[in-house]
Order: sequence, then structure tokens, then C-alpha cells
Amino acid sequence: MRTAGSSATGWVVITTMNQYNMGYHLKEGFRSIFTHGLMSFAAVCMIVACLIIMGSFSLVAVNLDNTLGDLEAQNEFTAYVDESLTEEQAKALQGKLERLANVSSATFVDRQAAMDQYVERYADSENKDLFEDLPENTLRHRYRIHVVEIEKMGETVKAVEQISGIAKVTASLDIADGFVTLRNMAGAVAWILIAMLLIISLFIIANTIKLATFHRREEIAIMKMCGATNWFVRWPFIFEGMILGLLGAVLAFFLQWGIYSLIVSAISEQGGLQLIAIVPFQTLAARVLGAFVAAGLAIGACGSLMAIRKFLQV
Repeated sequence: MRTAGSSATGWVVITTMNQYNMGYHLKEGFRSIFTHGLMSFAAVCMIVACLIIMGSFSLVAVNLDNTLGDLEAQNEFTAYVDESLTEEQAKALQGKLERLANVSSATFVDRQAAMDQYVERYADSENKDLFEDLPENTLRHRYRIHVVEIEKMGETVKAVEQISGIAKVTASLDIADGFVTLRNMAGAVAWILIAMLLIISLFIIANTIKLATFHRREEIAIMKMCGATNWFVRWPFIFEGMILGLLGAVLAFFLQWGIYSLIVSAISEQGGLQLIAIVPFQTLAARVLGAFVAAGLAIGACGSLMAIRKFLQV
């Protein structure tokens, strides 16, 4: 009959054995790294290269999405006020417009301001005099309306047209749809490339670790014949792969930082920062490091499992 005391003692023994095994596996993982120094170096280099390639594509996607987001924020449409309304009545429409869903702001532009903007934009020094004698009521009062989500611009335009006092709405819906399509395509291409590179990296690391494991196939066979379980044999290789992955992730992070800074400096010297909204690396550093560490650990552990699978069949 098992007593409560014997059950507690059994759990203590099991816990102690597990802790001892984990310590043994970790020690064996470290020992294997230094024993097979050249292959370990090759594995780290491959992990670094794969993470930098994946990180570069990810950073390009982030900056492209940020640039498109800024361009979308500048995209707006114009709502013209009915010419029969006075300026005070036209200004009163602002509250109704800003309360509409998906409208971030509605800026009122009176007739005179609209005329001044028109003259400044289209009148050159030769024909500027032609615009001076135009009556003040030539143009209408209007609102410049910015939207929260550009995908819903068509719905917002229809909602603005339903407001009493709005005579006409002009919006470049084709351009808005083009921005949405471009952003979605860029995001999809980036994720597909990252997924492909992750799979390729996994197989490269698995084959690299397999070369190191090949020299230990006799050791693994002896351990199996002595009664070692598959997981007892796997754990040192898993820890080895995770340590290599972690080391590769840290190195890749600092190399990625340096490469990113060099590219930003080159773009800045060419004046390209006026067209491209570059995200500072400092704002992305925590996410990049976390992604690299997670990917490095996963690639190292999965690569080790794939590499040792063949040698466990004794």
C-alpha cells in the first residue's frame, strides 16, 4: 500500500533526477559545441546569415508599410458646400462631418482661401494678373476630409454625400484602392519570402548539424544499446542547437543593426529620406531582438531534432 509519505518521496526523487538529467544534457550540449568547434562555427554562421536575410526582408516590409501609411494619411477628398449656404451655415457642417465613422478630421476652407490656394498652385508669373479680377464667389466653400482607414474611403464618401448642405464630393478612389492593393501585395510577398527563407534555413541548419552528428553516430548507437531512451539522446543535441541558435541570434541582431544604420545613412546622403519614411531602428530593436532570439532557438532546436532523427533508428 502506498502512503502519502512514500508518494511525496517518489516525487522528490523524480524531480531530482529530472534536474540532474537537464544539467547533464546542458553540460553535454556545451561540451559538444567546443568539441566540434568548426562545425559549430559553420552552424552559427548559417544561422546569422539566414536571420539577417529574413530580418532584412522584414524591415523592408515594415518601412514600406510605414511609407504607404504616411502616403495614405496625406490622401484626402474634398466635399463642396452648397453655394446657397452662408459661411456661418457652411462652418456649422463641420461637426456633422467629423462625427461620421472613419472621418479623422474635416478642415473648412472658405472661398477666399480656396482661391488663394488655386492661384498659388496654378498661376505663374506670366498669367498671374488674369486671376486678380475674379469675383470672390467664383469658388465654393469646401471641406478637406481625412479618413481613418483608407480601405473604407468609398463608404465615407457616400456618407458625406448624404449630409444636407453638401453639394458635391470629389475623391480619388482609384488612387486609394491602388494604395490598399500595393500595401496588401507588399505584405503578402514579404511574409511568403520570410516563410520560404525560414524553411530553407531550417533545412540548412539541420544538414549542418547532421554533419557534426555523423561523427557521433557510434556514440549514439552505444547509448541506445545500453537502454537510453530517444529523448535522453535527443536533449543534448537540442540544447546544443538552442545555444548555437541563441548565439547566432545575438550576433545577427548587432550585424542587422549595423547594416540598417549604413543603409539609412546612404539614403540620407542621397536625400531619399524625403520620399521614404524610415523607421528608426531603436524603435524596432526590442521586436527585432525578440524575433531573432525566438527564430534562432526554434531553428536550432528543430534543426537538431531533424538531424538526429536518422541516427536514433538503431
